[in-house]
Amino acid sequence: MSMQDPIADLFSRINNAQARGKTSVAVPSSNKKISLVSLLKDKGYLDSFNVSDGPKPEIEIKLKYFEGAPVIKELKRISKPGLRQYSNKKEIPEINGGLGIAVVSTNKGLMTDQEAKEAGLGGELICSVF
Repeated sequence: MSMQDPIADLFSRINNAQARGKTSVAVPSSNKKISLVSLLKDKGYLDSFNVSDGPKPEIEIKLKYFEGAPVIKELKRISKPGLRQYSNKKEIPEINGGLGIAVVSTNKGLMTDQEAKEAGLGGELICSVF
């Protein structure tokens, strides 16, 4: 049986692993997931990640905690396969008053809401992170 929404599966695995206090989680690999995890690592939400080789490559994600609590408090999918959410540069939402980030898929690649506004780009709203 095929997976309908691999990005939502990635978010569910991260949320579930953090709820259980795990230090790492493994997810099936894809180029979009790698760029999404890389963006979250660059913004300080994840500790590190490693992509394994083989017939079924996986991404091993090291989760980040601060004083025993997960750094990611909320990780939600905005645009879903059944209902895509697009936004132009003026209508990209602020997450929790600017404390969180929204990940936007633009024609220049994945970037945060702030980077997309500065570049004057809109696109598909992938997720919100707080």
